[in-house]
Amino acid sequence: MEHHPRKRFGQHFLHDGHIIQKIVDAIAPQKEDHLVEIGPGLGALTHALLPHVTTMDAVEIDRDIIPKLKDSSKQYGQLVIHEHDALTFAFSSLGKDYPLRIVGNLPYNISTPLIFHLLEQLHCIKDMHFMLQKEVVDRLSAQPGNKNYGRLSVMVQYFCVVKKLFNVAPGAFTPPPQVDSAIVRLIPHKDLPHVATNLSTLRKIVTTAFGQRRKTLRKSLSGLITPDQWDALNINPQLRPEQLSVADFVLISNIIDSLQSRS
Repeated sequence: MEHHPRKRFGQHFLHDGHIIQKIVDAIAPQKEDHLVEIGPGLGALTHALLPHVTTMDAVEIDRDIIPKLKDSSKQYGQLVIHEHDALTFAFSSLGKDYPLRIVGNLPYNISTPLIFHLLEQLHCIKDMHFMLQKEVVDRLSAQPGNKNYGRLSVMVQYFCVVKKLFNVAPGAFTPPPQVDSAIVRLIPHKDLPHVATNLSTLRKIVTTAFGQRRKTLRKSLSGLITPDQWDALNINPQLRPEQLSVADFVLISNIIDSLQSRS
């Protein structure tokens, strides 16, 4: 299909057959799966997935690509295309039959806000497989003590098991991006291993701490936690935020929330 990639949509079309097959193998689609692809583009991955399922949904913002995608996909299976911005799309409206399996080669400029948008709809999602900028995947999967560990790591790992699968070189795309990419798998926890009593408090603690990541917790969280309250936390305030686990952040959040509710 003749289509010039649009910079404003962050379009880099996947064309490498070997990489496409590796992604399909990683997803391992079953006939009854309810697949939803974000940004199918010219359909390289779409066409590889369609024969494995009964039907498939796709969310595409580029209206000029949709007629071509509809026409080219007919020979592979049943594709329902939703012309919409994925950042505001209600994925939960599709999850009536089966939990959704979300896949996509995500534009780099919207990947983080889109992931947070999807985290708000996890009740209808079974798993997610994304092509992202390698740097973002490294941040998603980073563990405490790693330089890539930050707000994104903590908040996504609070909700999901994160597994980096493999890297993808720029040459797999048209046009080739200026950075390496990687495939990541996100599986929502069936039961949260650490439960925050107030998600807003957790988000505030994590965002504030990593907003000044070079400072100690005592300094970065001074506006939220008093010196006396650190005694109740039983966490060394001289640590830096990247040294704390998800469980540590949830503990801080829950104690602060408890102390605030008493005052």
